[in-house]
Amino acid sequence: MRRWTALLPGIGWILRGRVLQGLALLSAWVLVLVAAGLAPDRLGGEDGRSGWDVWLALITVGVALGGLHLAAWCWGCSGKGDGEPARTQLGEIWRRMRERRLAMAGLWFISLMYLAMLLAPLLAPHEPQLQLDIVNNALQAPSSTHLLGTDRYARDLFSRLIYGARVSLTIGLLVAALAVTVGALVGAVAGYLGRWIDGVSMRGVDMMMAFPRLVLLLTLLALVETRSWLLVVLVLGLTGWMDVARLVRGQVLSLREQEFVLAARALGLGRARIILRHLLPNALAPVLVSATLMVGNTILVEAGLSFLGLGVPPPTPTWGTMVEGGRSYLMTAPWITTFPGLAIMLAVVSINLVGDGLRDALDPKSG
Repeated sequence: MRRWTALLPGIGWILRGRVLQGLALLSAWVLVLVAAGLAPDRLGGEDGRSGWDVWLALITVGVALGGLHLAAWCWGCSGKGDGEPARTQLGEIWRRMRERRLAMAGLWFISLMYLAMLLAPLLAPHEPQLQLDIVNNALQAPSSTHLLGTDRYARDLFSRLIYGARVSLTIGLLVAALAVTVGALVGAVAGYLGRWIDGVSMRGVDMMMAFPRLVLLLTLLALVETRSWLLVVLVLGLTGWMDVARLVRGQVLSLREQEFVLAARALGLGRARIILRHLLPNALAPVLVSATLMVGNTILVEAGLSFLGLGVPPPTPTWGTMVEGGRSYLMTAPWITTFPGLAIMLAVVSINLVGDGLRDALDPKSG
């Protein structure tokens, strides 16, 4: 039994009644195998591909296959997790998370999207900027040749959708990381030090929150002649940390008079060490939930900016630019906007489901 469990990741969980988790593991394994099977065709021939993204995709194949088989070997037919109490706090959080099927479905879907993003050079049949014969291939409907059809420049939409996920999902993740880092540091320092530092910091946060973010984003991006995805990340991250700062400040205000903080002061620990080693780790639960939801919101904001022509400049594909590119063909070629629009919707819904499930899992009162 253990041998078959290791050969087919997820089959052990399915046999033990945990069908959803087993199917999630099995579907990820199938996706990686498909990418590995397509690798010889993608890397050879006239349009053979090379570069750092191809090497990243090949490394992802090896790491993913090894990790999936290892997970199947360790968890597939073990007796852990069925009624046995969790021994660690992280294990208890994961147990609570597993009980929420919608959250697990969202986690499965968004994990597949990130996996497909990393495997884009192997899964995409064409380069995203490649223009085929415009006369014969422009505005083709979905078919066996072009799974999602083509756009007005005869570019394969399936390839552009996968490559566009690399930009949209990466920007969402990096912006959330930047905003959480800045907001957590500002909120922790303001909450712990208090007095005039707290007053000045929070009044600055209030001023930034009072200014319409969309107007600020449009102004900053319009003033820059040369835009890149890195600039978009910096602008979105540095204008979205205020909510995190207020959240962390409130947590630190409730924690700074706790016994463990008083003990750290009595031991003579410095302020920086108390903030980084004692206060921030204990205030991370709501921050993690906020960061998860921020990823989905950032994907929407980036898509809106790209739709307005102020996001990542073409020809780099993003979901927002793909939607914008098909707005003139809504009646004649609706697939151009439908598929990237569905991708945005499913990604945001999945991330929000994960955030809601994580919020409940981190709440000890939720049961």
